[in-house]
Amino acid sequence: MRNAKPLFAAVLVVVCLISGSACRVKKPPARDKIHKDALPNYALTEPWKAPGAIMGPVQDDWLAQFNDPQLTALVKEAVANNPDLRLASLRVDEAEQYVKAAKGKLLPVIGAAGRHSTKLGQDLGTGLSGGIFAISWEIDLWGKLRYARNATQETYVATVAEEEFARQSIAAATANAWFTAAETKVHLEIAKEMVATSEQLVLLSDKRLTVGVGTERDVLLARTSLNNYRDVVEQLELALADALRALESLLGRYPGAEIQARTDLPQMPGPVPAGIPLEILERRPDMFAAERRVAAAFNRVGEARAARLPSISLTGTGGYITSSSLQLKPDFTNPVGGIVASILAPIYQGGQLKAQVKVREIQQKQAVADYARLALRAIGDVEGAIHATHTLERRREILAALVVDSRRTLEIEQVAFRIGTVDLRTVQQQQLALFGARVTLLRVQSEQLMQRVNLYLALGVRYEK
Repeated sequence: MRNAKPLFAAVLVVVCLISGSACRVKKPPARDKIHKDALPNYALTEPWKAPGAIMGPVQDDWLAQFNDPQLTALVKEAVANNPDLRLASLRVDEAEQYVKAAKGKLLPVIGAAGRHSTKLGQDLGTGLSGGIFAISWEIDLWGKLRYARNATQETYVATVAEEEFARQSIAAATANAWFTAAETKVHLEIAKEMVATSEQLVLLSDKRLTVGVGTERDVLLARTSLNNYRDVVEQLELALADALRALESLLGRYPGAEIQARTDLPQMPGPVPAGIPLEILERRPDMFAAERRVAAAFNRVGEARAARLPSISLTGTGGYITSSSLQLKPDFTNPVGGIVASILAPIYQGGQLKAQVKVREIQQKQAVADYARLALRAIGDVEGAIHATHTLERRREILAALVVDSRRTLEIEQVAFRIGTVDLRTVQQQQLALFGARVTLLRVQSEQLMQRVNLYLALGVRYEK
C-alpha cells in the first residue's frame, strides 16, 4: 500500500494535533455544592430535633440485632428472589450497556466492503471487483461525546445505588411483614383465650340459672359475648392469612399462606446511635443516586451546548479494485487509498439547539430540586422514627402496667360473680377492658419493632455487614 501509508500517517498527525487542542469537559458540582444549592436554609450538622435521639456513629448489620435466625433466612430469600429486585438488577444491566454504547461513539468506526462481479453482472458489464477498508472518526473537539459518555456513567452509578436502596427496602419490608404476621398470630391467640374464658362464663351462667341464683339475662349476655369473640377469631384468621400471603409475595413464593408465623414478638434491640442529619445524605443509597442524577444532568447540559458547535470527522479508506471488462487508467495503481475531512457547522435549525440547551438546564435544576425533596423526606423519616420510638416506649410502659392491673381486676370480678355480689355485665366489661389493653400493648410492641426497622432504613444502615 505505497500510497496509503502516507495518508494514514497524515491522519495520525491530524488526530494528535486536534486531540491535543480539544476542549476539556467540566466536572459536575461536588457534593457540598449540591447540598448548598438544594438545601441553602438548613443546618445539617446540628443534632436531631426529635426527643430521644442518640449521638454516635451508625453501625451496620441491623438484622442481627433482632436475634431471629428465621427472619435472617427470610430476608436473604427475599433479596435473592423478590421480583422487584430482579427488575432493578435488569435496569442496572441496561444502564451498563448504555455506558458501553456511549464509550463506543468516542472510538473510530472501522468497516470493510467487498464485491465480485462478472461482465454480465448488475453493474452493466463493468465487472468491478475488489475490497475497501475504511476508518471513520468524529473528533470530539468540544466534548459533546465525552459529556454524553459521562452522563451515561453517572446514570449507571445512580442506577446501581438505586438497586442497593431497593435491596435495603425489601429487607426492611420483609422484616416488617414478619412482625405483622407475628403480631396477628399473637392477637389471634389472645382472642382464642377470650373465647375460652367466655365459654366458661356461659357454663357458669347456665349453672347459676339452674340452681336459681342466676338469670336468663346473664346467660344471654354470656352467649352474646362468646359469639362476638368467636367472630373476632374468624376475622383474625383471615387477617393472618393475608399477612402471610403478603410476606410470601415479598419472598417471591406462591402466596398460599403456608408459611408459619412466630407465636411471639422478638425482643426489642437496644438504642441506635443516629449521628447527624448530614451523614444520612452521604450514607443512604437513594440520596447518593439523587446526587449522581444531578451530575448526569450537568453533563447533559454540556452535551447540548457542544452540539451547537461545528463537528469534524475524518475518514480514511484503502482498498484493491479490478475490472474484468474495463481498462483502468494507466496511472491507476493498486492498492488505492484516500482521506476525507468534513466539517458540519449548524447555522440555522429554527432554534432547536438553543431550546435543547434550555431544556437540559431546566432538567438540571429539576434534578437539584428533586435532591432537595428526597433529602427533606429522608431527614423527616429519621426525625419521625426517632420521635415515634421515644413515644412508643413510654406507651409500652403505661400499657404494661395497665394489663397487670386489668388482669388482677378481672380475677376479683370473676370471684365476685361466682359468689353473687356482682352481675355478669360487670365481669364482661372488665374482660373487655383486659382484652383491649392486651391488644393495644401488643400493637405498641409490634409498632416499636417496625419503627426500629424504619429507623434503620431511614439512617441508611445496611441489614448486613
